[in-house]
Amino acid sequence: MANNSVTLPEVFENEDGRDLVRRMLAQMASTVMETEVESRCNAGYGVRTEGRTNQRNGYRSRDWDTRAGMISLAIPKLRQGSYFPGFLEPRRRAEKALYSVIQEAYLQGVSTRAVDELVKALGASGVSKSEVSRLCEEVESHVQEFLSRPLEGEFPYVWLDGTYVKARDGGRIVSKAAIIAVGLSSEGKREILGMKVGHAESEEFWTEFIRDMLRRGLKGVKQVTSDAHGGLKSSVFKCLSCTWQRCRVHLMRNILAHVPKVGKGLAAATINTAFAQPNAEEAAKQWRQVADKLRAAFPKAAEIMDEAEADALAYMQSPPELWPMTASNNGLERLNRELKRRADVVQIFPNVPSIVRLLGAILMEQHDEWQVARKQVSVKSLTGRDTKTDALLARGAGS
Repeated sequence: MANNSVTLPEVFENEDGRDLVRRMLAQMASTVMETEVESRCNAGYGVRTEGRTNQRNGYRSRDWDTRAGMISLAIPKLRQGSYFPGFLEPRRRAEKALYSVIQEAYLQGVSTRAVDELVKALGASGVSKSEVSRLCEEVESHVQEFLSRPLEGEFPYVWLDGTYVKARDGGRIVSKAAIIAVGLSSEGKREILGMKVGHAESEEFWTEFIRDMLRRGLKGVKQVTSDAHGGLKSSVFKCLSCTWQRCRVHLMRNILAHVPKVGKGLAAATINTAFAQPNAEEAAKQWRQVADKLRAAFPKAAEIMDEAEADALAYMQSPPELWPMTASNNGLERLNRELKRRADVVQIFPNVPSIVRLLGAILMEQHDEWQVARKQVSVKSLTGRDTKTDALLARGAGS
């Protein structure tokens, strides 16, 4: 007697058998979904009844990955609420967990190739660069909300700086400027005030950025610290009625660029004696004496010191407790290095929105850390008034 039965493994051995199984699974899935939707609507498809509680609203497509292969499903949609088939719920939860892993890895600076290997190690199929970017677009709305939020309170001290990353633009690979603003609030805490990505650090670009922060509520600015970029400096004077402090670190580099290597150490130590003075008057006096000492051997260095005296010592108008912070852009420079570290892993961004997503998410992360950390400085040093929370001070104002 012939045995006409076949086992399931034998069915999977050829394409015709797998095709048969796919059709059977598709029919079964369709029946299950129709039954569940009828239960939700309390009525069958096209049936008019007084007891109907909902209505259908077409279908949405979804691929179902099975051992027999990929099956295309048409999932019914409802006018009120949403419907998702129960037999796919566990997979959806797993997908959400996987997507969160991909997003977190991307934001931590893991390359898309490494993300692909990570996903494979988790037992799933690899993901392409475009897929990673698509998944990370979910972050965009949160980043945009953060970067455009109203600025509340006053920010007596603001730091401005920019960094460059590479991106594709019109078929070319170009450098894009990401400019960032950090503020110290009147409550003694640092905040990320904003970020903007553009072609270059032009005066128009910086002006647009500062004016946007003013529209969002930036006020009470007493001092801005930055490097001596011409466009940035002009924008500060144009948009803000405040003191401008030339970053002490950048200025020292500019001066020492005109001093031979063998003399840099001595010249730097001599210039630093001006910054070590107890008040602005003594500092200005020492600054001029140092410039005169350097003039014979290094005339260009002395010339830069002459031009930069007022801007180099402007920070001494603030309380001495704030001098380590307000004299330079060191804090923002450290933040920029972290942005560059993560951006360098990506190497070339596909477009400007992807730059905003990644750098914006990192800035959000840093902003949140600052909000839950101890105060950077006391409120008394900023406003002259004592508060009960002044005990919650960070260790070292320059950190």
